Amino acid sequence: MHYLALVVAFIASILLTPVVKKLAYRVGAVDRPNYRKVHAHIMPRLGGLAIFLAFLIGVLVYRPENPAIIPIIIASFVIIIIGVLDDMLEISAKAKFLGQTVAAAIVIFFGDIQIASINIPFGGVLDFGYLSIPLTLIWIVGITNAINLIDGLDGLAAGVSSIALLTLAAMAFIMNDSFVLVMALMLVVSTVGFLFYNFHPAKIFMGDTGALFLGFIISVLALMGFKNVTFVSLVIPIIMLGVPISDTFFAIVRRLLNKQPPFQPDKSHLHHRLISIGFTHRQTVLIIYGIASMFGLAAIIFSMAKVWGAILLVIILLLTIELFVEVIGLAGSKYRPLLNLVKKK
Repeated sequence: MHYLALVVAFIASILLTPVVKKLAYRVGAVDRPNYRKVHAHIMPRLGGLAIFLAFLIGVLVYRPENPAIIPIIIASFVIIIIGVLDDMLEISAKAKFLGQTVAAAIVIFFGDIQIASINIPFGGVLDFGYLSIPLTLIWIVGITNAINLIDGLDGLAAGVSSIALLTLAAMAFIMNDSFVLVMALMLVVSTVGFLFYNFHPAKIFMGDTGALFLGFIISVLALMGFKNVTFVSLVIPIIMLGVPISDTFFAIVRRLLNKQPPFQPDKSHLHHRLISIGFTHRQTVLIIYGIASMFGLAAIIFSMAKVWGAILLVIILLLTIELFVEVIGLAGSKYRPLLNLVKKK
């Protein structure tokens, strides 16, 4: 039955996207060019609605028995409403944060999805107790917004999300978690169907509707796939989402160094930097796809490594990210601690 659900979700996404495109124009959900945007024409957004509806149709065909599915769908509706309102009216950051918090609370309290405890590498269990709820809330809201921040080029957020979801599906297959496996693949086919219209040159954007929905579902499925596990396993979803997480982290560092509000929009994200170096729109997207794929592969290798091997892999990853960030100036042209250290030697 799940094979049929995947095929139905994929076809639904391809058929629904043009319909949503017409709807976007009709309700005024369009993206107008400005100094931060790379497109020069008015573009319809709201494309995430097609992804969500295709995913929903797939779920109805699949009919999973996991009790968490109802809270996940209800919370997703909350995210979609927030996204649609933002794509149409550009609502405030506070309103979006409130909606995301409500959605996260639904899956935490009614879906019983939270980081309760982790096994420490060299023995013992760290029980989060009452902290499990705020930690889970921070994780869900953080990843939800991280996907939104990288949604700056045609096909970028959709492709990076698909790569992260394929990694998550591979991990779920290894761990024999059929629910997370099918849900992740359902999202992949729904997103790839939309990507036919969204890859450069895009005919429609996913908008906040899509970016927030994908970020939200990825964060929830990652928690379900790695629930009550080891410290090592807790790092896996962080590596898997290396592109959006590192881009968000260094955006905050960059703004703090420049004495700007940490969440103030700017034009210095990863994709902006690569384009400014001289890469084309399409090349930049494909480079970031490649980086996301390497993170995904690293996450799978990490899951199979012994403790010391895993620690070594994390150190190599962190040094590689830091070097890459300094070379392309992601945290600002003056932020070069590693390169300066090498020069001194």
